[in-house]
Amino acid sequence: MKIPLSYVARNLWARRLTTALTGAGLALVVFVFATVLMLDEGLRNTMVTTGEYDNVVLVRRGAETEVQSGIDRVQANIAASHPAIARDAAGQPWLSKETVVLISLIKRDSGKPSNVIIRGIAPHALTLRPQVKLTAGRMFRPGASEIIAGASIARRFSGAGIGEKIRFGQREWTVVGLYDAGNSGFDSEIWGDADQLMPAFRRNAYSAMVLRLADSRRFEQFKQDIENDPRLTIDAKREQTFYSDQSKALSTFISVLGLILSIIFSIGAMIGATITMYASVANRVGEIGTLRALGFQRRSILAAFLSESMLLAVVGGALGLACASMMQFISFSTTNFQSFSELAFGFRLTPAIIVKTLLFSLAMGGIGGFLPALRAARMPIVDALRAA
Repeated sequence: MKIPLSYVARNLWARRLTTALTGAGLALVVFVFATVLMLDEGLRNTMVTTGEYDNVVLVRRGAETEVQSGIDRVQANIAASHPAIARDAAGQPWLSKETVVLISLIKRDSGKPSNVIIRGIAPHALTLRPQVKLTAGRMFRPGASEIIAGASIARRFSGAGIGEKIRFGQREWTVVGLYDAGNSGFDSEIWGDADQLMPAFRRNAYSAMVLRLADSRRFEQFKQDIENDPRLTIDAKREQTFYSDQSKALSTFISVLGLILSIIFSIGAMIGATITMYASVANRVGEIGTLRALGFQRRSILAAFLSESMLLAVVGGALGLACASMMQFISFSTTNFQSFSELAFGFRLTPAIIVKTLLFSLAMGGIGGFLPALRAARMPIVDALRAA
């Protein structure tokens, strides 16, 4: 004979204050756990959406980021002549030779400097990245000291708004447009004409090349041709993979820090749940004796108290998850450990995170409530009735 779940729920409702306090503690832990997962997912999503799967990035062999890379003009021209590269209507290769440089800009809110990526692009760059859309102003004119800024950069940094000027590379550059890159890493960059930015920074080599193959299925063959060519010291990677790899260091840091915080907080929450359930058992000795006298077996008592603890955990978990979901409206910026530049990304809640969070909450409730439930189940009937 099993004890009904409605009986368990009424017991929690009868002790509303204790239930609320314990549930709040569990909700706090679940909130921390969920937000860490959401932050990590937001970072991964930002970096993955930065690249297009069909695009290929060429960088110097061994370079992990474009900032570290360099491709001289001779090698760039050799790579650009590969027959597998798609061509436009005019017969020109569908690629963008780009230069990437870090500069320091002042944040609007704190007045402190932070690194920002300046990317010099070629005319095909916007075609290769369809997620990038001009949202205000106009495109920079080739050959002019004009730039366009990601919307998040314009909000966070002084001088990056439309009509404002930024001084770098011994020149003043006018911001003539803002673009939205669909919450990708490009939102945290400033773009200009590569042919103007290279001499401004006294660069003779490109940082990287981005191109589109006529047939994406030929990537492996193209990669072998480029990397085995004795004239070249270049690695070829799919753009999506290239940018995803750049998030690994920061993602690992967030995951480890979140795991440590979750473990510490969860221990406290489980101790709180255990104390609450022990108090519940102590206050219901007579009730336990009555249930046993009515014929309910030890395993039914164990299941009832364990269910009570896990139901409390589910309530706390749902509350914590609801609060964590509000973090999706907040954007977050930090320094990317691999490129040393400012990177903006947001919290992202997915069905997988919801499932993981609720399972984590149930685990806390089960572990925290097991010993009190075991004590209640092992309580002798005679002693329980006598104590009542």
